[in-house]
Amino acid sequence: QVQLVESGGGLVQAGDSLRLSCVASGNTFSINAMGWYRQAPGKERELVATISPDGKPNVMYSVKGRFTISRDNAKDTLFLQMNSLKPEDTAVYYCHANALNYDNLAEIEYWGQGTQVTVST
Repeated sequence: QVQLVESGGGLVQAGDSLRLSCVASGNTFSINAMGWYRQAPGKERELVATISPDGKPNVMYSVKGRFTISRDNAKDTLFLQMNSLKPEDTAVYYCHANALNYDNLAEIEYWGQGTQVTVST
């Protein structure tokens, strides 16, 4: 089992920055790729960025140039640096991890509880 706990959300003004963190605990050795998703009110959850186990990032076009994903494997922590925030970035942001079940070699997905980011005009 893996537990993911996000932090760092809040209420900011347009143009401000926030840094989200996600701390993993439990069987963290089983974690492979990690990522951030977000879900705005009335909308489906969407992918924001992913990062491979060795740190290769993949950021979605809608936030490219403004958001940066990174991870510190030694501290089992995932980050999302969000700059030049816009009102349309308002959403609940979720941490996600793909992990390997070593019993049956199946992939397991884990989610955090989410952290609210609200960007005002």
